Parts: sequence; C-alpha cells; structure tokens
Amino acid sequence: MNLKTLSDILGLSQTTVSRALNGYPEVSEATRERVRKAADQHNYAPNNRARSLATGRTHAVGHVIPVSTEHEVVNPVFTDFVAGASEIYARENYDMHLKIVPDALEEQTYRDIALKGSVDAVIIHGPKDHDKRIELLRSIGMPFVVHGRSSGEGEDDYSWVDVNNARAFERATDFLLDLGHTRISLLNGLETMDFATRRRQGYSKALAARNVPEDASICRSSEMTEEFGFNSASALLAQDNPPTAFLASSIIIGIGVRRACDDAGLKLGRDVSLVIHDDDLSYLRNGTSEPIYTATRSSVRHAGRICAEMLMTQINDPNAPHEHRMLDAELIIGHTHGPAPKA
Repeated sequence: MNLKTLSDILGLSQTTVSRALNGYPEVSEATRERVRKAADQHNYAPNNRARSLATGRTHAVGHVIPVSTEHEVVNPVFTDFVAGASEIYARENYDMHLKIVPDALEEQTYRDIALKGSVDAVIIHGPKDHDKRIELLRSIGMPFVVHGRSSGEGEDDYSWVDVNNARAFERATDFLLDLGHTRISLLNGLETMDFATRRRQGYSKALAARNVPEDASICRSSEMTEEFGFNSASALLAQDNPPTAFLASSIIIGIGVRRACDDAGLKLGRDVSLVIHDDDLSYLRNGTSEPIYTATRSSVRHAGRICAEMLMTQINDPNAPHEHRMLDAELIIGHTHGPAPKA
C-alpha cells in the first residue's frame, strides 16, 4: 500500500497523513491516532527515503562506541540497552546506526555524522567526569541524550537517564554493615567513569556514617570482567586480614568472586558475603524462580526505552525542555549474604 491509497481510505490529504505519521505538532492527536491505527490495520510502512525528502530527517539514531577495552559500554549491558531502545525505534519507524570506532576517531566520527546528516540524533554511552562529548555535540547542533550523567557538565543543561548509583551502593554497604561486616571490599568499575565514581561515593558515605575506616587496600577498580573479580578476590582473601564481604559493581565481577571463594574453600553466605549490582540482564539472570545473588537491581533495558523516548521528543520538538530521569535500584535478597563471621 502506498501513501495515496491510505489517504483515500481515510479521506484525508496525503500531506495530512504524512504529517500525522511523522509527528508534526500541527496535526491533532485525534487525527494522528486515527492515521496510525489505519496504517497498522493496512500494514502501511512509510518509505524512509521519501520521508527523509519530505521531512528533512533521516529517521535514524546513532550510537558511537569506541573500541578501547577501557570503556565499560563494551560489555553485555550495552546489548540489553539497545534491545530496550530498539523497541521505541521500531515503533517510531526509526533505524539505528551503530559505529564502532578507534578511540582517537570518536570526536571526528561525531563531526562526520553531523556533517553528512546521516542521523537525526545520538545517545551518549559511558559518560566520564567532564565528558567532552557533551560540549562537542552542543557545538555541532546534534540532539543527544546521555545514558548516565557527567559530573561537572551542568546536569540541568542536557537530557539524561541514570540510576541513582550513589544511593544504591550506600544502601548495599549499610546492609552489610548491619550484618556486622566492617571489612567490606569494593570491586568497582573503572573510576574514570561517572557511574563508578558515584558508586564509590555511596560506599564511602555509608562507612563514614558508621565511623568505619575506609581501607583503600581492599578496594579495586578495573574493567568489569569475571577475571577482575576472580583475581581481586583471590588476592584479597589470601591477606592476613581479608575482607569478610564484597560489594561488586556487576554480576560478571560477582561470578569471579564466587569462583575465588570456591577455590579458597569458602562458602558464600556463610564464610564470605557478596552483594552485586546485576543490572537485570535478560540473558544473564540472577536466578529464575528466586535470586541467587543478593543484589542492587536496575533494568538497563528499561533505561534504553526511556532514553529513546526522550530522543524522539527532542527530534520532534528541538525546543523541548531538557528531561532528567533518575531510576532507583531495588535491593534484592538472595543467598550470598550472612552475618560477619566471628574472629
């Protein structure tokens, strides 16, 4: 079916139908909904090339990912984020352009896609403190939403979706302190990344509130891999005064901690406690009928949907105010915690 046939069925002009399908504000919500229902009923899909000519838009969203292993977005979490965002892209008939680029070419890639007009907007992943990409995209006039936040860049001046990382890790640390643990190891992501910085802040705040000294020798920061979790936990458990609990920034790190405990002949939940941040990954579940790991849980897939919704708003209305969405993480009770063992 083409646009003319759909217009004849509805008794509307082709211009009105096109504007309704493309979200123009001058078309009433009632007309827009009527057109959408008819398009679904008759399996009408707009031709993207024709739409681009008519609207001046590409109907595509960009995701630029640097290849460096020192970026926390190059991990399974990104897959779930894209799955959530793609639900919105499909609904709005938008394509997704994914570019994997060398770190040194990341800035130039943003400039190139803006110059070529190959996408209408982008999502920034893995923001750092004072992230230069934010100012760059402002300067080249590219609409964007940040998955996370960047300290020092004026959080009110751009749209973002983030988990309350500081509160999640403060709460998790409090939970372990309530169980009598004072030797709590933090196995964090790279602390050049904003989310990891905030998680450290939450951990430190909880310890300080209980007058528990923070011991830097039992805290580690690196890429969030199983190997990092295993090597770190193995080394720390071999100390004369080992930690009695671990707070891990991902389920992947947590799997490594579990392997280290098994190797040391220690049982999680009895000899050593572990709380993870599991991100509710769709294919790496924290149990099925009940949780395995005690965890702070947030859905990155849900965050992907929200980011994409915000981006659609910006594309349709460039003058729309910036949006900010803070998501809370639940504390999920599993089987990897217990009272601090007696000396």
